[in-house]
Amino acid sequence: MEILFYGGGGHAAVLRDVVAAQGHTVAGIFANEPPPRDWGTIPYLGPYNPALHPELPLILAIGHNLSRKEQAAVVQHSFATAVHPSVLFSPSASIGRGSVAYHGSIVQAWAHIGQHVIVNTGATVDHDTVLGDFAHIAPGVNICGGVVVGAGTLVGVGARILPGIKIGAWATVGAGSVVLRDVADNETVVGVVR
Repeated sequence: MEILFYGGGGHAAVLRDVVAAQGHTVAGIFANEPPPRDWGTIPYLGPYNPALHPELPLILAIGHNLSRKEQAAVVQHSFATAVHPSVLFSPSASIGRGSVAYHGSIVQAWAHIGQHVIVNTGATVDHDTVLGDFAHIAPGVNICGGVVVGAGTLVGVGARILPGIKIGAWATVGAGSVVLRDVADNETVVGVVR
C-alpha cells in the first residue's frame, strides 16, 4: 500500500521505517517547506493539497500534538494507522485512525488508543488504559492498567503512571516523572507527583 505523509521532520523519518516494516511505501511528503534531509526517491509534494493523490491514505507525521490536531482538521484525505511489526498489540486492544505505534512498544488487553496518537519507541500501555486523541506517549513510558490520558497530553520520556490515574486533557508529564495522583487539564507536572 502507498501512504502519504504530512510532515518531513524527525517524526516522519522514524515513521517511514514503521511503514516500510509493514511492507508499505511512502508515496510523497506534504510539508510547507522541503524536508531537512534527503528522502531519496520519495517526492516532496509542497504544502498540503487535497487534490493530489486523493485516493491514498495519509498519516500526520508531526510530533507536536497541537499541530497534529490543527492539521487533522484541514486534511481531506483518509487517514492510515501504522503499527510496527515488533509491537506487542493485544487482539482486544483498539487503535484509532491516524495513530502510530513505534518499535518495541506494548499495548495490552482492552487498551484503547484514540485518533492521531503517538505510542513512541518502547512505551508500554497496560490493560484497560485509554489514550485520548492527539496524545503522545514518549519513548520508554510505562503506563499501568486502567489509566486515562486526556486528549492532547504529552507524557514525557521514561515517565511512569501508576494504575487507575486520570490525566487531564492537554497536560504535560515531565520526562522521568512518577505520577501517583490524578493530573488536571492543562497541568504540567514533574518529578514524583503526589
